Amino acid sequence: MTKNMNIGLLGFGTVGTGVLQIIQNHQDKLKHQLGCSVTVKKILVSNLHKQRSVDVNQEQLTTSAENILNDDEIDVIVEVMGGIDEARRYIRHALENGKHVITANKDLMALHGSELLQLANKQGCDLFYEASVAGGIPILRTLVEGLASDRITKMMGIVNGTTNYILTKMSKEGRVYNEVLKEAQALGYAEADPTSDVEGLDAARKIAILGTLGFSMNLDLDDVSVKGISTITSEDLSYGDQLGYTMKLVGIANRSGDKVEVSVQPTLVPHDHPLSSVDDEFNAVYVYGEAVGETMYYGAGAGQLPTATAVVSDLVEVLKNKRLGVNGNSVVIPQFDKKLKTDDDIFSKFFMRIHAKDVPGTFSALTSLFDKHGVSLEKILQVPLNDGKLAEIILVTHAVSKKNYETVLTKLNDTDVVVDVKSSYRVEGE
Repeated sequence: MTKNMNIGLLGFGTVGTGVLQIIQNHQDKLKHQLGCSVTVKKILVSNLHKQRSVDVNQEQLTTSAENILNDDEIDVIVEVMGGIDEARRYIRHALENGKHVITANKDLMALHGSELLQLANKQGCDLFYEASVAGGIPILRTLVEGLASDRITKMMGIVNGTTNYILTKMSKEGRVYNEVLKEAQALGYAEADPTSDVEGLDAARKIAILGTLGFSMNLDLDDVSVKGISTITSEDLSYGDQLGYTMKLVGIANRSGDKVEVSVQPTLVPHDHPLSSVDDEFNAVYVYGEAVGETMYYGAGAGQLPTATAVVSDLVEVLKNKRLGVNGNSVVIPQFDKKLKTDDDIFSKFFMRIHAKDVPGTFSALTSLFDKHGVSLEKILQVPLNDGKLAEIILVTHAVSKKNYETVLTKLNDTDVVVDVKSSYRVEGE
């Protein structure tokens, strides 16, 4: 193939600029791999006259998406503009016009991925989205291709750099949440409105995508149980550390038989687990397979060039498929119907921190309640408070059903000896 391949770029912010840089700087390698040159023909921008950090011809810029989507000479659309409704409309238009699409849009793929993939399949087009989950980590292609012969049973992922940065600083430097959040915003790791990151919504979108691919089952954002990090205290981290754990915001996708669970929540992982050492803004996905065993994929989960690298890798795959005449064959319709676990089916260990009256019979009352609901205790730590009038009791349970554990949590608040249940977290990785 000697035909030049033309790209239309929707969006020219941080990632879009990185995509153009890589295509320009790696032209020799791309031509060697593909047998043709790759050109970004048109770029959708909102301001034609804005100063750019890369060299770009004015003729390449347009403020009209139609000039790109309806250009017969453009083979592939790269969507890095963000947002949902407009991006969805443009991608549908591109696919309907027979153009292949690459997107880094996790929000879009988590909400409308199934619909768009079915359209791509119908039109004989590729739709790739490696950059949507973990930046430069090639986790989606690993699940679809590298582990295609295996049966994935569980995935645990640190897939949000903002929250991982905050929890790292809180754990290692003893700082409080609000202080570290402001620092993360100043450094550009967190948005002015950090809600999507710190409340777990960003990670939830990513774990929904991972679960869909890993389990070959259509999982939606609404299927993900979500809890963020904004209520985590220094005391939680300190006591977790004393008991041998590190706090991380972990996305979990777990399959037992034909049922799955998908969740995002602050989770305590043992100090010797590989996820425990993933610090600052880095991401990692830990995968359990029946045949391969345990593997972990680690790297930069965001940033201009790591994310752009994933986008251009998808571009290479599209162009290789085009050369082989197999575009559109990569979309695999999910094999299994969606079956979600109930709270009876979800088993885990749990960490709990209680303030209780330090009087005779307190511990007996607590253990009796736990025993009544089938919750046994693995670790116990007790610290006196308020001149001995209160006791802070930190517990780690053995594996127990979420239903039984939640029942105990509710009953504790009705117990005379309990002043307050201060915190409760899942424990994973043991």
